[in-house]
Amino acid sequence: MRRRQPPAPAPVPFSPAAARAHRTALGLTVDQVADGLAAHGVRLLPGHVLGWEEGRIRPGEGELTALARTLWCPPADLMGAAPATLREHRIARGLTPDQAARQLGLAPAAYLRAETTGHWTGDEEQTRLLARVLALDLPALVRLTGRTAELEARLRRVVQGRWQAQLAPVARLVPADPAHLEHALATLQSEHHTPASWGTAPPPERPEPAPRFWQLLAEREAEREGEAGR
Repeated sequence: MRRRQPPAPAPVPFSPAAARAHRTALGLTVDQVADGLAAHGVRLLPGHVLGWEEGRIRPGEGELTALARTLWCPPADLMGAAPATLREHRIARGLTPDQAARQLGLAPAAYLRAETTGHWTGDEEQTRLLARVLALDLPALVRLTGRTAELEARLRRVVQGRWQAQLAPVARLVPADPAHLEHALATLQSEHHTPASWGTAPPPERPEPAPRFWQLLAEREAEREGEAGR
């Protein structure tokens, strides 16, 4: 019985125009780029480099990293679009799966499973590290670790009941400053429970809890940065 082969990885985002622009800005020929790639362990003919720049072929993950090092730029500069997955964020940082796993304190297989399934099982500290290692903002962290639905459910409970009961579960999902989380949840609940006086117009329709939650966190972070800069 033939063993089933694992699915091929998705193509790496790549901008041929960006690669050409970086090469010409450095005054390099495609032959020199090929020599530079070889110095980083990737041996290809100059025609292969030209194929990348013409969009006929795409570099693989290791090839993109070697090309970025040859052209003295971050891999993200050659990707042509903002990273949209854990894998793309890792590639944009110039990390291999083993390097990322080591920095997160995970077995490589466990980290790769998170990349391929979109389901993150790391603990609270590993989640904090994931955000730092891959330079993820908090909304992206929650989205890319498959926690959006759980967070939205928790925030709905915040506006329906006591926010204090949801603080610890939300903190496990969103590794933000605890004081900022308390402020965001308390404000979110108070905004949805402002009573209307007799004979007054009904209160305006409240925004969905999740977008307002992220807005409150961002405002609190901006306030802290402003205070630190004084």
